[in-house]
Amino acid sequence: MNGIISEKIVWSDNVKNVVPRIAAIHDISGFGRASLTVIIPILSNMGIQVCPMPTAVLSTHTGGFKDFEFVDLTEHMAGYMNHWKSLKLTFETIYSGFLGSSRQIALVKEFFDLFGRSEQLKVVDPVMGDEGRLYQTVTDSMVKGMRGLIGMADLITPNITEAAFLLEQPVPEHMGDEDVKKWLKTLSQMGPKYAVITSVPDSRKPKMTSTYAFNSEDKRFWKVTCDYIPAYYPGTGDMFTSVLVGGLMTGDSLPLALDRAQHFVSLSIRATFGYKIPHRDGVLLERVLDSLKAPVTSTSYELI
Repeated sequence: MNGIISEKIVWSDNVKNVVPRIAAIHDISGFGRASLTVIIPILSNMGIQVCPMPTAVLSTHTGGFKDFEFVDLTEHMAGYMNHWKSLKLTFETIYSGFLGSSRQIALVKEFFDLFGRSEQLKVVDPVMGDEGRLYQTVTDSMVKGMRGLIGMADLITPNITEAAFLLEQPVPEHMGDEDVKKWLKTLSQMGPKYAVITSVPDSRKPKMTSTYAFNSEDKRFWKVTCDYIPAYYPGTGDMFTSVLVGGLMTGDSLPLALDRAQHFVSLSIRATFGYKIPHRDGVLLERVLDSLKAPVTSTSYELI
């Protein structure tokens, strides 16, 4: 690929920005609350400067819309990185999500190599599918490439569908704690220090859904459970990972950040569910965004 940078910048690990800075490598959709249109306001609200690196521009997100306009920005990403390199930008966190093509996986790896530092959080949200199937733009080669990309991350946040594709397993209808723990361990063995799986249905509690996390350094597993609401809103995965990452960047422990993210998404869905608006429009983020500023007064995470 012409234009990809090969020379790594040597950063000083003690360089810190006045306001924590995150490089967000995601798509942007003109309509529908998803990807950068939720990531930027959430992380900004949490006191973090978001530097977006768009992977694609879409007229709408892909969930529930047909005939959407899709502009692949693969050819522009190397030049984007070159300019940031010339500015000597530094980031406390690098966070990648939806990728527009399999070629972009190599570009994200290059970004990690170029801008990576030891004192940095590297996050991969392997956005590939939901509800048991891949998204319209995701190919088998992208799934294969994503298995390599997560090996460069400190934190990954697949939903249950994406975890199954990463592990080459069938998507289960429900899972127990021990089965999820096995999946988390296997995912962590692929490279990331923290592995999270969201949207896990529980056969024992059909009206509940859980999010699990594993810290491979201390070998502890965490779980947060909330009521299942019978509605699907695109973009909630982007919201979850953004709040989780924002929490970790601002001093939360893994279980506290997990708890904060899970309950923010649940609140967003509850604030939206009572309105007769199309689910594909996304949740009413604007109604609940300020709740991120509220102090944590209770938690529901558990050690399993």
